[in-house]
Amino acid sequence: MFNEMTMDDQVREPYRALVDWMEANGPEVLEQKRLEAETLFRKIGITFAVYGEGGDPERLIPFDLIPRIFTASEWRKLDRGVKQRARALNTFLYDVYHNAEIIKAGIIPADLVFKNDAFEPAVIGIDPPRKVYSHIVGVDIVRTGPEDFYVLEDNCRTPSGVSYMLENREIMMRMFPELFKNLRIEPVESYPDMLLKTLKSIAPPKCDREPNIVVLTPGAMNSAYYEHSFLADQMGVELVEGQDLFVSDDRVYMRTTRGPARVDVIYRRIDDAYIDPLCFRPDSVLGVPGLMNVYRSGGVAICSAPGAGVADDKAVYTYVPDMIRFYLGQEPILNNVPTWKCGKPDDLKYVLEHLGELVVKEVHGSGGYGMLVGPASTREEQAAYAERIKADPGDFIAQPTLALSACPTFVESGIAPRHVDFRPFCLVGDDIRLAPGGLTRVAMREGSLVVNSSQGGGVKDTWIMSD
Repeated sequence: MFNEMTMDDQVREPYRALVDWMEANGPEVLEQKRLEAETLFRKIGITFAVYGEGGDPERLIPFDLIPRIFTASEWRKLDRGVKQRARALNTFLYDVYHNAEIIKAGIIPADLVFKNDAFEPAVIGIDPPRKVYSHIVGVDIVRTGPEDFYVLEDNCRTPSGVSYMLENREIMMRMFPELFKNLRIEPVESYPDMLLKTLKSIAPPKCDREPNIVVLTPGAMNSAYYEHSFLADQMGVELVEGQDLFVSDDRVYMRTTRGPARVDVIYRRIDDAYIDPLCFRPDSVLGVPGLMNVYRSGGVAICSAPGAGVADDKAVYTYVPDMIRFYLGQEPILNNVPTWKCGKPDDLKYVLEHLGELVVKEVHGSGGYGMLVGPASTREEQAAYAERIKADPGDFIAQPTLALSACPTFVESGIAPRHVDFRPFCLVGDDIRLAPGGLTRVAMREGSLVVNSSQGGGVKDTWIMSD
């Protein structure tokens, strides 16, 4: 296990000033700061929701005061790799909804795309503004050594967590002003402005003025509602629900106290199936009837575009390095985690014989649910999971249990290493923008590899150091 703070019993240079500060102040000051931060989180209302477990669904996400730190050179590699990946994924999405050249070339199996639950036939042939389907790409990255970074998965629909990135930084700056004064830490507070600029840049063809932008939320019961309202507030745009919008004369309008207001760009935080009951699920009360007709005619832009989810399917993920070579003519800067596709007989045989060593995931799963962490499972759990795989092998992939890097974390017993992953947020519009930072998620339980907040994971601030 690579400890990002120490190497060969020596503190790594990025962490030197932080360690000096912690040694000078001691654990009592850290504990005081932790309590202050928790109070701030409660006052601000930074929560997420978990339903189906009983009790109050609103949870306070565990926040760790000890930041994760990347050097400027480490960040340059991540920045280039994430942008390369976002460019290839968007080219792939445009391709599969038009000429499907990558499938004709035999690089990706047709069934993997066209029979994928996330593939939307209603989108075939539509040209979204700037040919961009996924405007916000959240790339989950893990580290295994000083130079070794791997992409764990891509999130091309509505990746969440950016509000934590911004609020984490705000709280850290309140808690440790002297560190921010003395260290050259790249700022992240420009993200809402970058997002707004990206959304304005994808105004639809029929927009002949400054675009009017809204954030479409399923409502206050959604687990990420705090983030929806937070981003709308930060950008200075309206937060709306489906009932607040309507379609008339090939345009989308918002109901206001001053009468209908035309809407040009919708940053949607609801799933494809609920966007338009006339096109997708007819029982949806979350979407806007007729929205897809306006989208087809160029009267409104939707971020991210319907159908973008086919690019973040975990089986499609295995082909992203091939996409980069096929579309961009480049070698991947960031590698995938080695992956076995259970739909292939040889891979299936290997996976079933090594379940105790692997992490197995549903290709359509998310949030850390529906997966088997082999080394942490019992023989009974492995046997039950094997039956699930055999019933539908194509629905599963498997990956080795990587020795994920660990960062110092302030826990009940003191400062101890805990496993982490990292999600930077890449914005794609007239340009590709990446804020110098991201969401570091931390597995708060000792030995755990599951960082998802819904399953006990916490968050850290991420510092990118300037040269």
